[in-house]
Amino acid sequence: MSPERADVRPPVLGLLLAGGQSRRMGGGDKCLRPLGGRPILSHIVDRVGPQVRHLLLNANGDPARFRDFGLPVAADSVAGYAGPLAGVLTGLDWAAAEAPDCRFVASVPTDAPFLPADLVQRLMAGLEAEGADMACVASGGRHHPVAGLWPVDLREDLRRAMTVEDIRKVDVWTGRYKLAVVEFPTDPVDPFFNTNRPEDLEAAERLLG
Repeated sequence: MSPERADVRPPVLGLLLAGGQSRRMGGGDKCLRPLGGRPILSHIVDRVGPQVRHLLLNANGDPARFRDFGLPVAADSVAGYAGPLAGVLTGLDWAAAEAPDCRFVASVPTDAPFLPADLVQRLMAGLEAEGADMACVASGGRHHPVAGLWPVDLREDLRRAMTVEDIRKVDVWTGRYKLAVVEFPTDPVDPFFNTNRPEDLEAAERLLG
């Protein structure tokens, strides 16, 4: 990414969360399943990459399986498959060390191939309009806290919550702060439709077509 391109993008690290165990998909990496002839992760990168200054993939295990994507890969900062908050903390830590130009981390699930092209812009706008500490998305009457905008300044607060208080649920942690919820339309497709199960992947193929 050239400096000229980077300067016009918001000071945000895009965090692609792939640290789960994919039990409902039968194990393995959901994001590497093919969709429209390409891995789901390719669709995610295409949608999120243009919206942020840097991209980071959060994944546990051997990072070599993602070599073809040319992305930095970081495992959970908290061991034991501690859920999406562990991935968020990983992103905050990585941003502080490797992307000091980024004040925020925008996390997205890597099983949602229809993410909005204006996701980060709208999260930033929602956070600023409400004077909030952080932001997440909603669609179809449901909150999707894994797709959110997190300030790097809160990384030690999150680390303490996870390692000292054993907090694992995103909603429990966000409940301590002012949270902006940004609503997205579901027509013609819910942008946060996720491919959790084999039948979801089949539905995604139809929607892509």
